[in-house]
Amino acid sequence: MALSRVCWARPALWGSAGTPGPYVTPRLQLLRSGLDWRGPRSSKLHLSPKADVKSLISYVVSKTKVINGKYHRFLGRNFPRFYILYTTFMKGLQMLWADAKKARRIKANMWNHNVKFHQLSYREMEHLRQFRRDITKCFFLGIVSIPPFANYLVFLLMYLFPRQLLVKHFWTPKQQTDFLDIYHALRKQSHPEILCYLEKIIPLISDVGLQWHMTELCTKIQRGTHPAIHDILALRECFSNHPLGMNQLPAFQMKALSRAMLLTPYLPSLLLRHRLKAHTTVIHQLDKALAKLGIAQLTAQEVKSACYLRGLNSTHIAEERCRTWLGEWLQISCSLKEAELSLLLHNVVLLSTNYIGTRR
Repeated sequence: MALSRVCWARPALWGSAGTPGPYVTPRLQLLRSGLDWRGPRSSKLHLSPKADVKSLISYVVSKTKVINGKYHRFLGRNFPRFYILYTTFMKGLQMLWADAKKARRIKANMWNHNVKFHQLSYREMEHLRQFRRDITKCFFLGIVSIPPFANYLVFLLMYLFPRQLLVKHFWTPKQQTDFLDIYHALRKQSHPEILCYLEKIIPLISDVGLQWHMTELCTKIQRGTHPAIHDILALRECFSNHPLGMNQLPAFQMKALSRAMLLTPYLPSLLLRHRLKAHTTVIHQLDKALAKLGIAQLTAQEVKSACYLRGLNSTHIAEERCRTWLGEWLQISCSLKEAELSLLLHNVVLLSTNYIGTRR
């Protein structure tokens, strides 16, 4: 009897082979549900961490552009004069940074391929020359801004003295025209002094024919006549040795020539001579590279910049006349040897003084 009760209890507890018992069924269902649970499935595709970072960066950039645009509109409406200065300064920084990167690429190419300065193309040579001058001019501001809180003084100096402290990247279009006129007026002040010295040394020239050519040249320039190319090249022998050779020039003439080249004259004679030689040599190398390239390949701005560097105030002269004058300069420069570079230095005055449109 007891055995029959036990046998009856087993099917009741475990159930039959086909149907689970009443006690086991809830536990089995709980176990199965636990094994089958996977959590809620998301209908969206999850991005990788790298994609999330990119989307975040693009979002920040877009929002920054919107805020920057609103800020520019606010300045333009409420502070128009300051807005012009602000936009000019920001564009100047971008242009100066682009020039620095280009100069770095050129220098790296020179280092990697063992290329000298005079072997570069005209545009590369001119870029390096101009960038060196710009960095030298910015060097003073860098020194002044080193002390704490001195950057406020720097901004004040930049606002008060833009011509003396800033490079052309930070000038407005009107300032560029005005400042170039001022610089040309400063260098033009030295022209009479240079021509006066050329007249004084005429008796010191040993060759009578050269004395006559020098007298004729000085007379033409004083009368307001633009000299011809052959008038200048006829005197190349005078400028290769005494009394007008580069090594024979007196200190006061070198100072006058330095002002004509927009170089500082406040240096000892030895440094003045070295700097004039180096500057004239660079221009001679640029002339050779430009003659190889061809004036026709230059843009209007490049032509005007090249003329201004060589002594002509090209800001108020038509482009075609600038190209004509630059062609005359190249004919003289490419005909000279290294020992005759003193003539190229004086040519800044001889060829530019009476050219059409320069007598303002």
